[in-house]
Amino acid sequence: MLNACDICGTSRYKEGDGKIASKQMRYFPLKPRLQKLFMSSHTSSLMRWHAKGRVDDGKFRHPTNSFAWKDFDKKKIAFASDCCNVRLGLATDGFSPSTMMNVSHSTWPVILIPYNLPPWACMKKGNFLLSILFDGPKGPGNMINVYLQLLIEELKELWEDGVESYDVSKNEMFILKVALTWTISDLPGYSILSGWGTKIDKGCPCCGMQMMCRRLEIAHKYSYTYHHRFLNSSHRFRRDPGSYDGKTKDNLNARHELAKLGVRKLLHEFKRPSGMVIAI
Repeated sequence: MLNACDICGTSRYKEGDGKIASKQMRYFPLKPRLQKLFMSSHTSSLMRWHAKGRVDDGKFRHPTNSFAWKDFDKKKIAFASDCCNVRLGLATDGFSPSTMMNVSHSTWPVILIPYNLPPWACMKKGNFLLSILFDGPKGPGNMINVYLQLLIEELKELWEDGVESYDVSKNEMFILKVALTWTISDLPGYSILSGWGTKIDKGCPCCGMQMMCRRLEIAHKYSYTYHHRFLNSSHRFRRDPGSYDGKTKDNLNARHELAKLGVRKLLHEFKRPSGMVIAI
């Protein structure tokens, strides 16, 4: 067992007496649990539902109907040709296990979802695959890539080489391969997973470097403006650009920002002769 990181040399234990781990996580291997899905008579046939059982009538009932799924099939024909190959989604977020909200503790699970299953099965709690659990008291933050190394190595192995598995419904052995198709998270979680900063001037991962924003000097935050440019050219909001120019939450600082920007004059504060400040 290593006592220090073989890359940077940092000790795995806290300074002081005893061997107390600096950080800890719990990792649950993925291969045996995927193999069990095909070894169970209840789920083995359902793992081929995405190719054999679904109805393709143009309605969106399952991720198999999405453009991302179909585009992946076109690019990875060899993988898509075997319906036993598994497609996973990765979801993660932090939560406090305590019911007391004033307790500062963040536990982060990393959950894998097998999308081969039909919609009435893939979203059941029993079919979620808990892969990693960060015990806390603090979340992994921007160092999550360090904790994901074991999972990434296993996913790469399953993508390139696969693992020999048994399909009980067909009574035969096959090579099981896996693809991680997408991740599921809120915007702060997306920032941690992808490394794309969502609290800066280019905070939208879709707009990227074309993101337009304005720094609010009074509120000390970024206001992401000009999104009305994505509307149809005939939309009435396209002819009212001044109304979408940096308005923050409706408070006194927001009124100051509007006055500083020179827009929405009806919302500016004004003073009565008595000196009282009025905000309409």
